[in-house]
Amino acid sequence: MLRLRSLTIVAMLSCCLSAAGQDDGYFMEFGLGGGGSFYMGDANTELYNNTNGVFSFVARYNVNPRFSLKANIAAAGISGSTDGSYGTLPGDELKFSRTLYDFGVQIEWGFCGYGMEGWDGTRRLAPYGLLGIGMTYAPEPARNDFGANFPIGLGLRYKLSERVNIGLEWSMRFSTSDRLDVTTNGGTSLENPFMIKGKGIKNKDSYSFSMLYVTFDLFKRPCNCNEEK
Repeated sequence: MLRLRSLTIVAMLSCCLSAAGQDDGYFMEFGLGGGGSFYMGDANTELYNNTNGVFSFVARYNVNPRFSLKANIAAAGISGSTDGSYGTLPGDELKFSRTLYDFGVQIEWGFCGYGMEGWDGTRRLAPYGLLGIGMTYAPEPARNDFGANFPIGLGLRYKLSERVNIGLEWSMRFSTSDRLDVTTNGGTSLENPFMIKGKGIKNKDSYSFSMLYVTFDLFKRPCNCNEEK
C-alpha cells in the first residue's frame, strides 16, 4: 500500500513537472513595436532606401512553445522618388510620401521551443518565421487605396523575464495594389507608368517593416495535471 502511494505521488510530480514545461506559463501577449519601414515599387527598387518610421500594436496567442497566432495594427510612412532610379521613365521626376495603415494576422512557427528554459527543452532565445494575410489602407492626399497584403518574414524572440518578452522582426508585405505610390506631375503617373499589366502580385507595390517590440504575458495557462481523465 505504501509502495503504491509512493508511486502515485511520483507520477503526480512527474505530471506537474511536465506541465510546468509545456502547459504552464501565459498564453497571451500584448505589446508595442516600432522601427523602420520602406516601400518597393516604381519609385524605389533598393532595400531600405527612403526609410520612414513604423509604429505597431501587437497581440499574440501562443498555441504551444513552437506555434503562435499574431495580430497587428500598424501605422507606417512610405515614400519614394524616381530620381536616379528610372532614367527612362517618361516625364519629370516624380516623388510621393504618405502614411499607410496595416491590419493583419500571421502564423509564427519557431525553429525551437520558446519559453523559460525547462524540462521540455524550451529556450529563452528563439528564432521564428512568419506567414500571413492582411489589409492595407492608404488614405489621401494622393488617393484612398484599400487592398490585401501577404506578409512573410523572420524574427527573434527573447524572454527577458517570466512575463516580459522582447523581439526583433523583419517582414516584407506584398500588396495587391499598384496605387500605393500614386501621384501625378506634368501628366505622368506612378500608377502603372509603363502600361504593363500583371496578374496577382506581379508588378504590384510592396513594403517592409523592421521592428523592435516589447510584449507582456497575460492570462496564465492552468496546470491540469491533477484532473482525472
